Amino acid sequence: QVQLVESGGRLVQAGSSLTLSCTASGRAFGNYFLAWFRQAPGKDREFVAGITPKPNSVYAESVKGRFTISRDYAKNMVSLLMPSLKPEDTAVYYCAARDDGVIRTTPGDYFYWGQGTQVTVSS
Repeated sequence: QVQLVESGGRLVQAGSSLTLSCTASGRAFGNYFLAWFRQAPGKDREFVAGITPKPNSVYAESVKGRFTISRDYAKNMVSLLMPSLKPEDTAVYYCAARDDGVIRTTPGDYFYWGQGTQVTVSS
């Protein structure tokens, strides 16, 4: 059925780069709005970045100018390029999707979620 699977998270030192990927299966996601959220220990899940079908991108202020989101229509995949990582970027990163293609930044507005991938940035 419909499934989202994240990959790419690992332990890295501050200043390093990571690229996270999320592959969707079960149906075509070309008309979906795709997003990345993250949740740090003791914190609420927060919006990081999203990309529309067109595609146009939107970012949280905390990562704007640093992270880059992209999508591959043929592979049903969305990626997040994360250069210059900081300890405060440490979190479980989740991908999510909306089938109406509309931009939303609240976790409760999403039905489809991956299981998450752990990113840990050491000082």
